[in-house]
Amino acid sequence: MVCHECDALQNVAHIPMGETATCVCCGERLFKNTKSPIETPLALSFASLIFFLVANIYPIMQINIAGIERDTTLIGSAMMFFEQGNVILSIVVLLTSVLFPGFCLIALCYVLLSIQLNRCWRFTRPLLVWVSRLLPWGMMDVFMLGILVALVKLLSYAQVALGLGFSAFVALVIAYAMVLSSIEMHVLWSRLDEALICKSGGAT
Repeated sequence: MVCHECDALQNVAHIPMGETATCVCCGERLFKNTKSPIETPLALSFASLIFFLVANIYPIMQINIAGIERDTTLIGSAMMFFEQGNVILSIVVLLTSVLFPGFCLIALCYVLLSIQLNRCWRFTRPLLVWVSRLLPWGMMDVFMLGILVALVKLLSYAQVALGLGFSAFVALVIAYAMVLSSIEMHVLWSRLDEALICKSGGAT
Protein backbone atom coordinates (compact mmCIF):
# COMPACT_ATOMS: atom_id res chain seq x y z
CA MET A 1 0.00 0.00 0.00
CA VAL A 2 1.28 3.48 -0.92
CA CYS A 3 0.97 6.30 1.59
CA HIS A 4 -0.73 9.33 0.01
CA GLU A 5 1.49 11.70 2.03
CA CYS A 6 5.06 10.34 1.73
CA ASP A 7 4.55 7.73 -1.05
CA ALA A 8 6.10 5.01 1.10
CA LEU A 9 5.32 1.52 -0.15
CA GLN A 10 4.49 -0.88 2.67
CA ASN A 11 2.70 -4.10 3.49
CA VAL A 12 -0.41 -3.66 5.60
CA ALA A 13 -1.21 -6.58 7.87
CA HIS A 14 -4.72 -7.44 9.00
CA ILE A 15 -6.17 -4.56 11.01
CA PRO A 16 -8.56 -5.46 13.84
CA MET A 17 -12.11 -4.18 13.61
CA GLY A 18 -12.35 -0.54 14.63
CA GLU A 19 -8.58 0.05 14.46
CA THR A 20 -6.70 2.46 12.15
CA ALA A 21 -3.68 1.65 9.98
CA THR A 22 -0.95 4.30 9.93
CA CYS A 23 2.12 4.78 7.74
CA VAL A 24 5.31 3.29 9.19
CA CYS A 25 7.34 6.24 7.87
CA CYS A 26 5.34 9.40 8.50
CA GLY A 27 2.56 8.13 10.76
CA GLU A 28 -0.18 9.41 8.43
CA ARG A 29 -3.56 7.65 8.54
CA LEU A 30 -3.88 5.05 5.79
CA PHE A 31 -7.36 3.67 6.44
CA LYS A 32 -9.65 2.53 9.22
CA ASN A 33 -11.25 -0.89 9.46
CA THR A 34 -14.68 0.31 10.54
CA LYS A 35 -17.27 -1.95 12.13
CA SER A 36 -19.72 -1.52 9.24
CA PRO A 37 -17.65 -0.53 6.17
CA ILE A 38 -20.38 -1.54 3.71
CA GLU A 39 -23.69 -1.18 5.55
CA THR A 40 -23.20 2.41 6.76
CA PRO A 41 -22.11 3.99 3.45
CA LEU A 42 -24.73 1.92 1.59
CA ALA A 43 -27.54 3.26 3.79
CA LEU A 44 -26.19 6.82 3.56
CA SER A 45 -25.79 6.53 -0.23
CA PHE A 46 -29.40 5.41 -0.68
CA ALA A 47 -30.61 8.23 1.58
CA SER A 48 -28.49 10.76 -0.33
CA LEU A 49 -29.84 9.47 -3.64
CA ILE A 50 -33.42 9.98 -2.43
CA PHE A 51 -32.62 13.54 -1.29
CA PHE A 52 -30.88 14.15 -4.63
CA LEU A 53 -33.95 13.10 -6.61
CA VAL A 54 -36.28 15.22 -4.46
CA ALA A 55 -34.01 18.27 -4.83
CA ASN A 56 -34.12 17.89 -8.62
CA ILE A 57 -37.87 17.25 -8.84
CA TYR A 58 -39.22 19.86 -6.42
CA PRO A 59 -38.23 23.55 -6.52
CA ILE A 60 -35.49 24.79 -4.22
CA MET A 61 -37.05 28.23 -3.92
CA GLN A 62 -39.76 30.42 -5.42
CA ILE A 63 -38.99 34.08 -6.10
CA ASN A 64 -41.65 36.76 -6.52
CA ILE A 65 -40.45 40.10 -7.89
CA ALA A 66 -43.11 42.68 -8.81
CA GLY A 67 -45.70 39.97 -9.31
CA ILE A 68 -43.43 37.82 -11.47
CA GLU A 69 -42.92 34.38 -9.96
CA ARG A 70 -40.20 31.91 -10.82
CA ASP A 71 -39.00 28.73 -9.17
CA THR A 72 -36.03 26.53 -9.85
CA THR A 73 -34.51 23.15 -9.06
CA LEU A 74 -30.85 22.13 -8.93
CA ILE A 75 -30.70 21.53 -12.67
CA GLY A 76 -32.83 24.61 -13.29
CA SER A 77 -30.32 26.82 -11.47
CA ALA A 78 -27.57 25.70 -13.85
CA MET A 79 -29.86 26.37 -16.82
CA MET A 80 -30.57 29.87 -15.51
CA PHE A 81 -26.85 30.70 -15.65
CA PHE A 82 -26.80 29.36 -19.22
CA GLU A 83 -29.76 31.52 -20.24
CA GLN A 84 -28.00 34.58 -18.80
CA GLY A 85 -24.92 33.89 -20.93
CA ASN A 86 -22.70 32.48 -18.15
CA VAL A 87 -21.92 29.27 -20.01
CA ILE A 88 -18.77 28.37 -18.07
CA LEU A 89 -20.44 28.98 -14.71
CA SER A 90 -23.45 26.94 -15.86
CA ILE A 91 -21.20 24.00 -16.80
CA VAL A 92 -19.29 24.19 -13.50
CA VAL A 93 -22.52 24.21 -11.46
CA LEU A 94 -24.02 21.41 -13.55
CA LEU A 95 -20.93 19.19 -13.20
CA THR A 96 -20.00 19.78 -9.56
CA SER A 97 -23.52 20.04 -8.09
CA VAL A 98 -25.57 17.69 -10.27
CA LEU A 99 -23.75 15.31 -12.61
CA PHE A 100 -20.71 14.31 -10.52
CA PRO A 101 -22.61 13.84 -7.22
CA GLY A 102 -25.48 12.09 -9.00
CA PHE A 103 -23.14 9.70 -10.79
CA CYS A 104 -21.17 8.99 -7.62
CA LEU A 105 -24.30 8.24 -5.60
CA ILE A 106 -25.76 5.88 -8.22
CA ALA A 107 -22.40 4.17 -8.72
CA LEU A 108 -21.83 3.85 -4.98
CA CYS A 109 -25.25 2.26 -4.45
CA TYR A 110 -24.46 -0.19 -7.26
CA VAL A 111 -20.96 -1.04 -6.01
CA LEU A 112 -21.85 -1.27 -2.31
CA LEU A 113 -24.94 -3.36 -2.98
CA SER A 114 -22.86 -5.67 -5.16
CA ILE A 115 -20.29 -6.14 -2.38
CA GLN A 116 -22.98 -6.48 0.29
CA LEU A 117 -24.71 -9.26 -1.66
CA ASN A 118 -21.35 -10.82 -2.57
CA ARG A 119 -22.39 -10.77 -6.23
CA CYS A 120 -19.56 -8.87 -7.96
CA TRP A 121 -21.78 -7.47 -10.71
CA ARG A 122 -20.42 -6.25 -14.03
CA PHE A 123 -18.63 -2.89 -14.16
CA THR A 124 -18.22 -2.84 -10.39
CA ARG A 125 -14.47 -2.33 -10.48
CA PRO A 126 -14.37 0.45 -13.12
CA LEU A 127 -17.25 2.21 -11.38
CA LEU A 128 -15.35 2.15 -8.09
CA VAL A 129 -12.32 3.62 -9.86
CA TRP A 130 -14.39 6.48 -11.25
CA VAL A 131 -16.09 7.07 -7.90
CA SER A 132 -12.72 7.44 -6.17
CA ARG A 133 -11.71 10.00 -8.82
CA LEU A 134 -14.92 12.02 -8.88
CA LEU A 135 -15.91 12.09 -5.19
CA PRO A 136 -13.64 15.08 -4.39
CA TRP A 137 -15.24 17.05 -7.24
CA GLY A 138 -18.69 17.08 -5.67
CA MET A 139 -19.02 20.65 -4.38
CA MET A 140 -22.65 20.86 -3.30
CA ASP A 141 -21.62 22.54 -0.05
CA VAL A 142 -20.12 25.41 -2.05
CA PHE A 143 -23.32 25.67 -4.08
CA MET A 144 -25.31 25.73 -0.83
CA LEU A 145 -23.20 28.63 0.39
CA GLY A 146 -23.95 30.45 -2.86
CA ILE A 147 -27.68 29.89 -2.36
CA LEU A 148 -27.53 31.32 1.16
CA VAL A 149 -25.63 34.40 -0.05
CA ALA A 150 -28.19 34.90 -2.82
CA LEU A 151 -31.04 34.57 -0.30
CA VAL A 152 -29.59 37.34 1.88
CA LYS A 153 -29.42 39.68 -1.14
CA LEU A 154 -32.84 38.76 -2.52
CA LEU A 155 -34.76 39.21 0.73
CA SER A 156 -34.33 42.99 0.55
CA TYR A 157 -36.33 43.44 -2.68
CA ALA A 158 -38.14 40.16 -3.41
CA GLN A 159 -40.41 37.65 -1.76
CA VAL A 160 -38.63 34.33 -1.43
CA ALA A 161 -40.35 31.08 -0.45
CA LEU A 162 -38.20 28.04 0.20
CA GLY A 163 -39.54 24.85 -1.33
CA LEU A 164 -39.31 21.17 -0.50
CA GLY A 165 -36.28 20.94 -2.76
CA PHE A 166 -34.33 23.27 -0.45
CA SER A 167 -34.94 21.06 2.58
CA ALA A 168 -33.96 18.02 0.52
CA PHE A 169 -30.83 19.81 -0.69
CA VAL A 170 -29.76 20.68 2.87
CA ALA A 171 -30.27 17.04 3.88
CA LEU A 172 -28.38 15.97 0.75
CA VAL A 173 -25.34 18.10 1.62
CA ILE A 174 -25.21 16.63 5.13
CA ALA A 175 -25.80 13.04 4.00
CA TYR A 176 -23.25 13.35 1.18
CA ALA A 177 -20.61 14.58 3.63
CA MET A 178 -21.40 11.61 5.87
CA VAL A 179 -21.00 9.28 2.87
CA LEU A 180 -17.55 10.70 2.17
CA SER A 181 -16.47 10.30 5.79
CA SER A 182 -17.77 6.72 6.04
CA ILE A 183 -16.14 5.31 2.90
CA GLU A 184 -12.83 3.46 3.21
CA MET A 185 -11.67 2.72 -0.34
CA HIS A 186 -9.04 0.22 0.80
CA VAL A 187 -11.67 -1.83 2.62
CA LEU A 188 -14.01 -1.68 -0.38
CA TRP A 189 -11.31 -2.95 -2.72
CA SER A 190 -10.42 -5.74 -0.30
CA ARG A 191 -14.06 -6.83 0.00
CA LEU A 192 -14.45 -6.64 -3.77
CA ASP A 193 -11.39 -8.87 -4.26
CA GLU A 194 -12.80 -11.34 -1.75
CA ALA A 195 -16.08 -11.41 -3.66
CA LEU A 196 -14.20 -12.09 -6.90
CA ILE A 197 -12.29 -14.97 -5.30
CA CYS A 198 -15.49 -16.48 -3.92
CA LYS A 199 -17.16 -16.18 -7.30
CA SER A 200 -14.28 -17.78 -9.17
CA GLY A 201 -14.01 -20.48 -6.51
CA GLY A 202 -17.70 -21.23 -6.77
CA ALA A 203 -17.43 -21.45 -10.57
CA THR A 204 -14.68 -24.00 -10.36
